[in-house]
Amino acid sequence: MSSTQHKMRVYHRYLGFFLAGIMAVYSISGIIMIFRETDFLKKEKRIEKQIKPNVSSENLGSELKIKNLKVEREEGNLLYFNKGTYNKETGVANYTVKSLPSVLEKMTKMHKATSKQPLFFLNIFFGVSLFFFVLSAFWMFLPKTTIFKKGMYFALAGLILTLVMIFI
Repeated sequence: MSSTQHKMRVYHRYLGFFLAGIMAVYSISGIIMIFRETDFLKKEKRIEKQIKPNVSSENLGSELKIKNLKVEREEGNLLYFNKGTYNKETGVANYTVKSLPSVLEKMTKMHKATSKQPLFFLNIFFGVSLFFFVLSAFWMFLPKTTIFKKGMYFALAGLILTLVMIFI
């Protein structure tokens, strides 16, 4: 076994052990995010929020931080929308939201992190580490062995499947 091959195996092994927890988090949150447009695992929560009075129906969604909020009707001082009501006179909004349990919510938030969040560099480290796993896997076995040759067929099949998923 060459020195490079040995080092790659060692790095691959210990980085894999080190990242086992975060890989579990990303796999679970990734699966859950597939169902983000459904109510899968979500619980309903009733919210009463005080905002400034006399908010227009056009600005209500941004004040309540509810995407795509549409006022369905207005009766007196009450604005009705699909998730609740808003009293223009008092500024009190009553509505329901559906959200994941706290731990799952935090996991999916971490999965969707952007550069505006404080620990985004950890996501970059994780992405680079996963790319290292991709590359180092090719140094796990000697190129002349049967296992390596079979591995190349599986890698080719995986590449083809990936391309099909991207372009279809």
